Amino acid sequence: MKILNKHTDYALRALIALGMNPGSRMSAKALSEGQVIPYQFLRRILQELIRSGLVNSKQGVGGGVALAVDPERINVRDVIEIFQGPVQVSECMFRKQLCSNRANCVLRHEIMRIEQLVDDEFSRVSVGKLITDLKRVGEAGKSRHVHETN
Repeated sequence: MKILNKHTDYALRALIALGMNPGSRMSAKALSEGQVIPYQFLRRILQELIRSGLVNSKQGVGGGVALAVDPERINVRDVIEIFQGPVQVSECMFRKQLCSNRANCVLRHEIMRIEQLVDDEFSRVSVGKLITDLKRVGEAGKSRHVHETN
């Protein structure tokens, strides 16, 4: 089961990269290369992030893309909803038809409870938190490397 698809994963990686350089713009090409995301795929993702108001774009000299929102205000659930719709564990549908057992399905109520828990947890994780975590991991790695060489 996949909770995050490739669009959402790449979008989060792009948002984190932009958030690591606050106040500066990055070209789509540099972002693509730095995050190892196919350029044309990233351009479509950036267009969606611009439409959603999370990223802004400026053309010309000094242009590129930048976060339009404080990374602490962008949560993972927001990004999932942009690219995948609401968090769902099960669809209760088959070929666009509602399941005939939907009203009496005891599993459905548990799935809805779990979906709410997952949704709540993704709401608590911001891009800002992910950036902080990434910096902490990077600092720990540098510290470990210094100790290993001494």
